[in-house]
Amino acid sequence: MKHIAESTVRRLSLYLRFLEDFEAQGHATISSGELAAQGGTTSAQVRKDLSLFGSFGKRGLGYSVSDLSRSLRGILGLGREWNVFIVGAGKIGAALAQFRGFRQRGFKVIAVYDVEPARIGRPLGDLVVRDQTEMESDIARLRLDIALLAVPPEAAQPLVDRVVKAGVRAILSFAPAPIHVPPHVTLRSVNMAFELEILSYALVHADK
Repeated sequence: MKHIAESTVRRLSLYLRFLEDFEAQGHATISSGELAAQGGTTSAQVRKDLSLFGSFGKRGLGYSVSDLSRSLRGILGLGREWNVFIVGAGKIGAALAQFRGFRQRGFKVIAVYDVEPARIGRPLGDLVVRDQTEMESDIARLRLDIALLAVPPEAAQPLVDRVVKAGVRAILSFAPAPIHVPPHVTLRSVNMAFELEILSYALVHADK
């Protein structure tokens, strides 16, 4: 499979959201210029991004909103449901478990795990927090696809090693710690302090 830059995938995701908004408003077609304006890019970039995956739209007529939406969902892997599990049932993990936006995009939270006896067995939304010792067997039995880590920094790497060994190939980490994975595993990290620092920089330099 040809390599597609992460920046391109991000733009495809943005295009899809704009298309869904346009479709909800009753629009049948959209031009590359309109998509570019929404995404803060150029018409040429929109056409280049889409050309990586085939031929879409007609010159002078634009793109069919419904057809392009359907194509982008397929490209982004949203044509099927993905089974997600959360490791860590603290405040962040609890918020993730109850976020309804996941299900709307095809990500179904199947299980939540923790090591704290006070949390294990407690209800969390529609789920019950499970003992982390059951995680590996559940990964195979429930066919879990994506791991969300909401654990302390020191626990992150050992947990990543466990889920990777159990067969998980996609991980989203909220732990503020460097994590290493083998080449066949995709890791995304959300560092909230880092994002706040970027906002802080923007505020300090806004008027300079």
